[in-house]
Amino acid sequence: MRLHSWRKRVKIVELVLILIKCSLLTAIGPMFVKHKRAYTSRIIHAWARSMLHALKVHYKIFNPLAFEFQPDRPYIIMSNHASHFDIPLIYVAFPREIIGMIAKKELFDIPFFGRGMRFSGCVSIDRENKYRAIKDLEAAEKNLLTGVRFWIAPEGTRSHTGKLGEFKRGGFKIALDVKAIIVPVTIVGSGKVLPTKTFDVSVDEKVDIYIGKPIDTADYQRQDLDKLIKDTANEIASKL
Repeated sequence: MRLHSWRKRVKIVELVLILIKCSLLTAIGPMFVKHKRAYTSRIIHAWARSMLHALKVHYKIFNPLAFEFQPDRPYIIMSNHASHFDIPLIYVAFPREIIGMIAKKELFDIPFFGRGMRFSGCVSIDRENKYRAIKDLEAAEKNLLTGVRFWIAPEGTRSHTGKLGEFKRGGFKIALDVKAIIVPVTIVGSGKVLPTKTFDVSVDEKVDIYIGKPIDTADYQRQDLDKLIKDTANEIASKL
């Protein structure tokens, strides 16, 4: 249900306050705890639930293959991307996991918020500096090998139409480098909660989250990169 006038403004203020609270807790709290990454992960998962609760998002998670993460392998979650609300939806889909992201470096310059992202295992990437970008990707690979599950939107940006866009190759190269298992996820309906490039929030929307068949990149070689991308795209697109 689309909100209008003052009700929309009230909801936006509520969402901003939730974000500020999370940012402060993730920036300051780790200075007083031993297990910084685990602490930060709990706060971010609580933030995700709060954001969805604030807009009364009715989400359902479908996991027909009963997928579970195993401790001895790196994993990369890949999904379609139609809204900023895809981020909290990914967190609630995997409630017990430490999930990081590869995000543009400008986000890490935001006071408190950027510090919290670093503590949680997220990695910035400088797209304007090729040398720095290579180092950033190496940091992402290191975090993957220490148990962080990375979420990557291979389209690189949010879709304006809800249709799956062309996939970028960077995330798949990382997956091949560390022999990660790709977990394809399809999110249906998030664009109704918050469409791209707007503050036109809605409440009481329904969203379905499908966890697809895992793809083991150990079964692929570098020359199979295009096939890996196509297989992942087909798995995600099968539920759209």
